[in-house]
Amino acid sequence: MKLTLRIWRQASPEAKGKMQKYVLDDVEPDMSFLEMLDVLNEKLVIDGKDPVSFDHDCREGICGSCGMVINGNAHGPQQYTTTCQLHMRHFADGDTIDIEPWRARAFPVVKDLVVDRSAFDEIIKSGGYISVNTGSAPEAHAIPVDKVSADDAFDAATCIGCGACVAACPNGSSMLFTAAKVTHLGLLPQGQPERQTRAINMLARQDELDFGGCTNVGACHEVCPKGIPLASIAQLNHDVLGATLAGARSD
Repeated sequence: MKLTLRIWRQASPEAKGKMQKYVLDDVEPDMSFLEMLDVLNEKLVIDGKDPVSFDHDCREGICGSCGMVINGNAHGPQQYTTTCQLHMRHFADGDTIDIEPWRARAFPVVKDLVVDRSAFDEIIKSGGYISVNTGSAPEAHAIPVDKVSADDAFDAATCIGCGACVAACPNGSSMLFTAAKVTHLGLLPQGQPERQTRAINMLARQDELDFGGCTNVGACHEVCPKGIPLASIAQLNHDVLGATLAGARSD
């Protein structure tokens, strides 16, 4: 396959970026998208040019590192697929592909396609934990959990923190991410002691970090590689309302 790539190049956070064009004429359809970028970078290095910087780690769709916007879609055209698991057979010979970083105030560009997503870590630190006693681990079935709650908690816990929801949201909101983290703990018995303060604290921290507000557009769910349901946001709103009425105070 012969492809024309238009890639966002930005040398540093302070530098002015621009789209730069590259042509690849030896792309195999069975390559993953990141393997295709590896081929491009090998050519750039051989030519003495600066390779394209992009985040990646596991390349197995489970770590959330590989996010980029491909032809206007977070993670590309294949639904429920991370960029690293997207294959070039989903494109046609002669295609032009635009590749950009996540674009949100809370995710500043570090270099090229790499953005700083440490804001997600700050949200987690504000309440994404449970109280546990030290000592040996309890028996797996010591605390009964009903199947509906267990299934819903598991669905929310599949969030990999890639940031696609933020990149797709017209407001740059991280509501789906925050909701997933609040919901998967709040639905389980172990997460009940901090349930009210968790919802209040994590939502407040999200707002402090310059993420936009949620207006229920639903674009976040459409691009989420793990299909986190919008019901998670409803659950977060439920917990915040309950905590507010109960007079829960943030730390």
